[in-house]
Amino acid sequence: MSIWARISEFLSSVSATAMSNVIERVRTVFEGDPETRRRVAFSIAMIALSAKMAKADGVVTTDEVQAFRQIFIVPREQTRNVARLFDLAKRDVAGFEAYAEKISRLCGSGRPNCRLLEDVLDGLFHIAKADGVVHEREIGFLRRVGEVFRIEESHFETILARHVILSDGGDPWRVLGLEPNTPFEKVRSRYRLMVAENHPDKLIARGVPEEFLAIANSRLAAINGAYEAIERSLRFA
Repeated sequence: MSIWARISEFLSSVSATAMSNVIERVRTVFEGDPETRRRVAFSIAMIALSAKMAKADGVVTTDEVQAFRQIFIVPREQTRNVARLFDLAKRDVAGFEAYAEKISRLCGSGRPNCRLLEDVLDGLFHIAKADGVVHEREIGFLRRVGEVFRIEESHFETILARHVILSDGGDPWRVLGLEPNTPFEKVRSRYRLMVAENHPDKLIARGVPEEFLAIANSRLAAINGAYEAIERSLRFA
């Protein structure tokens, strides 16, 4: 059963007028099924924070869910549920920081640079750049979400770099989290580690639903592009 079908079942079992209540109910409804709870929580987190980001950005569009649908695979019959959750989050009086704080509990211990929360942040970047560019106000929103998620500043900069097109001045060293002129052997070692860590199977194990694996594919493309750019620069240096 797809994650959207599970979310549809979940929505039919709860009566909530605020998105914050929906987020709270995920923990109790799926208490006996931690894997499904992680997948549903991740999906709802993406919908809730992308709606808050759209509101914070102040950009009014004819279909604010469209950016979400461009990035993630949502069956046509489930789009109404996504739109419903999106609208709940937009109208909820709770601020995005309160949402982010609830979502940060997905990692339990609150340790810095939690990989699952990084996945959420990466997904939000995907949505932010759906119109071709990540705007300054969106970066400010995402930076604050990263702070609530306890994503360290240097690590946030690495995530940000993945979403800047290299040909437009992005820094490939920052994408790999390395200092410029790092010896090539260390570059290759770092690259191989990042490819292994960001394999789609690793994301699924963390609770990212298969429907969201555009995150993994785009992340790997950025890592590959950064490595190739560094390799070219060193070869012709």
